[in-house]
Amino acid sequence: MASRSSELAGGLLALWAALLMAATLASSQAPPSDAQPPVLERARAEAAARRAADRIRWLQRESDELASQESSILVELRKLEIQRELKGAELTRIEASLRENQEKLSSTVARAALLRAASELERPDVEARLLRLYKLGRAGYFRLLLDIDNLQSIGRAYRTAAAMTRLDRERVQAHKRTLDALAREREGLEARVRETAVLQQQAAASRAAIGRTVAARTALVESIDTRRDLNAQLTGELEAAQQRLQATIGQMGTGRGSAATLPLRPFRGVLPWPATGVVTGPFGRQTSRNGISVTRNGVEISLPDGQPVRVVHEGTVAYADRFTGYGTLVIVDHGDSAYSLYGFLASLEVAKGDVLDGQSAVGVSGRNPAGNPSLYFELRVDGKPVDPLQWLKK
Repeated sequence: MASRSSELAGGLLALWAALLMAATLASSQAPPSDAQPPVLERARAEAAARRAADRIRWLQRESDELASQESSILVELRKLEIQRELKGAELTRIEASLRENQEKLSSTVARAALLRAASELERPDVEARLLRLYKLGRAGYFRLLLDIDNLQSIGRAYRTAAAMTRLDRERVQAHKRTLDALAREREGLEARVRETAVLQQQAAASRAAIGRTVAARTALVESIDTRRDLNAQLTGELEAAQQRLQATIGQMGTGRGSAATLPLRPFRGVLPWPATGVVTGPFGRQTSRNGISVTRNGVEISLPDGQPVRVVHEGTVAYADRFTGYGTLVIVDHGDSAYSLYGFLASLEVAKGDVLDGQSAVGVSGRNPAGNPSLYFELRVDGKPVDPLQWLKK
């Protein structure tokens, strides 16, 4: 089993090596002038030129939209920065209020402690007073009047008893009011401290949330800049390819025209699907073949038997034949070390060396080695497998 898997892997590597060598040799030799009919070559070149122009307009429009989006995000970013500064100032103010409230609370607690200490010092005297009043009975100081034998002395004694009673009562009531006021003040300050602490937490959380939003918006601006730079690069590649196509079209009348193709990279995310179906085997999935773990370099699409399979981008057929593990396989060379592979085909409609337009049929769908109707599709860019779903239309 291990030897069969090794042979399969070795065969595919050998095929890639042969294709790369063939591409190198083909690029170093001028193609024969009668390889394709001039009318067909001209039609293909004109179609490719129109496709390049459409894609350039789309990339430029996307760049303009990105610039507009970036401008609005920068305005929003400035507003967020102002909000963050305001939240920072609010947090500073709340922290200062919290410190002030804590200082007031400490002062109130200290005053209450002093009053409690003074109350403890006065307590023996108050207890003695209350004891004397108790002994005097319910009449209190007014019992002094019983020992007075003249009216003048009775008047003075009455006023003295009344004054002493009033002073005792006022002293007790004043002390009680002071203690009650301190208790209320302490409760109020403790409530303010709790409220201020909550506000502090809310302000800090809000400031942190704004900071995260600012970071996200900044990252979005950076991604937009990267996307715009990529669009500019892809537009440059397409414009260069378009100029080569126009030169090719101009030279076809003189019989000196040569095939020119569009690069694959500028069409990422808009390539047509090779067939209509459901992806049942995603890119990168680990599968076991003959007891050996194999990483899937493409995707497997489930679809009915006999469905037309079309090329996703213009190119030249580099391989069209049976291949172990992939059934009938077609490999299309798109130039610049970009390839697309179509496996599990039931039949072929192309041969090696055929020049294909976009969406030309390469064959019809068949079945995978397990007998299920499916299509194997793989895409290689710079000679390395990539996830096709990132290059096909959503």
